[in-house]
Amino acid sequence: MTFSEFLSNCGMFFAIAGAALAVILSGIGSAKGVGIASQAASGVLVEDPSKFGKLLVLQLLPGTQGLYGFVVGFLVLVFTGVLGGTTTLSIESGLMYFGACMPVAFGGLFSAISQGKVAASGISLVAKRPGESGKAIVSATLVEFYALLAFVVSILAVVFIPAQ
Repeated sequence: MTFSEFLSNCGMFFAIAGAALAVILSGIGSAKGVGIASQAASGVLVEDPSKFGKLLVLQLLPGTQGLYGFVVGFLVLVFTGVLGGTTTLSIESGLMYFGACMPVAFGGLFSAISQGKVAASGISLVAKRPGESGKAIVSATLVEFYALLAFVVSILAVVFIPAQ
């Protein structure tokens, strides 16, 4: 293997590592956040199963960050040619893709966990005052805003990396 072939493989390595981190970290955050909210909901549902519909949205909200990471990871695989047959990528481009994945990776990780905690608090609110579910959902979606910002930054960065 020549040095230039080695560098080409390094570029693809960094791009795939970025895509993997986007999916893995945002997925971990979503799993943790949904778990936190679901534990709280399970406690409420033991006492009153009729509240399931109101609690379901609060349980699902932290899961969106995992979807954001998946979309970014998928786009990286498409734009780098992994899914289209191309297997070479400059190290500069690989590092750009890696960096482009970091906002959604870390934004998804931390916002999903935080959103799970906010959703769990909202679930406690709904347990005592079922009519206040709208306020609980709005509170949890405030955290979602920051996940969306990270998602948009990652998408824009991936899409506008120059082709090499």
